[in-house]
Amino acid sequence: MTYLSFHADKPLDFVAIGRLCVDLNANEINRPMEETVTFTKYVGGSPANITIGMSRLGKRCAFVGKVSDDQMGRFIVQYLERNGIGTSNVVTDRTGAVTGLAFTEIKSPTDCSILMYRDHAADLNLQPGEVREELIAQAKMLLISGTALAKSPSREAVFLALQYAKKHGVVIAFDIDYRPYTWTSAEETAVYYNLAAEKCDVIIGTREEFDIMERFEDNPAHLDRITAGKWFDHSAQIVIIKHGKEGSIAYARNGSEHRARSFPANVVKTFGAGDAYAAGFLYGMLQGWTIGNSMEHGSAAANIVISSHSCSDAMPTAEQVQRFIEQSKREEVK
Repeated sequence: MTYLSFHADKPLDFVAIGRLCVDLNANEINRPMEETVTFTKYVGGSPANITIGMSRLGKRCAFVGKVSDDQMGRFIVQYLERNGIGTSNVVTDRTGAVTGLAFTEIKSPTDCSILMYRDHAADLNLQPGEVREELIAQAKMLLISGTALAKSPSREAVFLALQYAKKHGVVIAFDIDYRPYTWTSAEETAVYYNLAAEKCDVIIGTREEFDIMERFEDNPAHLDRITAGKWFDHSAQIVIIKHGKEGSIAYARNGSEHRARSFPANVVKTFGAGDAYAAGFLYGMLQGWTIGNSMEHGSAAANIVISSHSCSDAMPTAEQVQRFIEQSKREEVK
């Protein structure tokens, strides 16, 4: 069954808009940040990681965003280009804004946290007039990420990108990506998340993120089917609600439910899993796979990434994901 309809003649498979930042992952793991001395630098930000993941999987990708006019900004652009991602719409900020930094603390495989520096972040300075309509028109899919909705003018830039995508028949995916430190209130978050989600074909988030969106809703039991059903009254074709270790559930407009297969993992850290999952799932959708197979691919990609020190660098190729799935199945048989 076809859940999403893509224009096969478009030259780009995937374009994302939003956060570009730098991850500084602790080298001394299994200890608190106070005792951490050295870090390794990677490109970060959920939409950036998802785009890198899509490119590694073999898709033609581009990015819409803004970077600082310094070494960190150039590091990000060069990394994207080395990974085959188009940067013609990655704009350099001229106001003195800086690159957002995410310092990661890895106390244990299950006790990880992120210390964010997001004051005057360049990515939130993206102006609506800097979003190129012709680039979005060339894409089969546009990904938006919730963090970019937190401040103006980035917020307006995202809504303009949504308008361009609708105009040109581009499938829209929404990674909720809720980061409380960026928003001024829960009410503001719910308002803008809902306005954006109404325009999207695929919505992906954790149960907690959907709860944030339902601040004004009547769903006291936090029932997934009620959550998904609301969005089928708008543009959504697929809604994925993630429940951590319990796995994820995908709801389709036709009423069907799909559950993700889980894989055992040698967990190093927890962050990056959601980005890899989104890349793997959306890749499957672009390939014309079933929702179930796409979810399996996403789960496998997530397991590969959380078994690594990095997020962006660890995004796997399609061959690596397939080998992981096959190996996992062989081990189950033993």
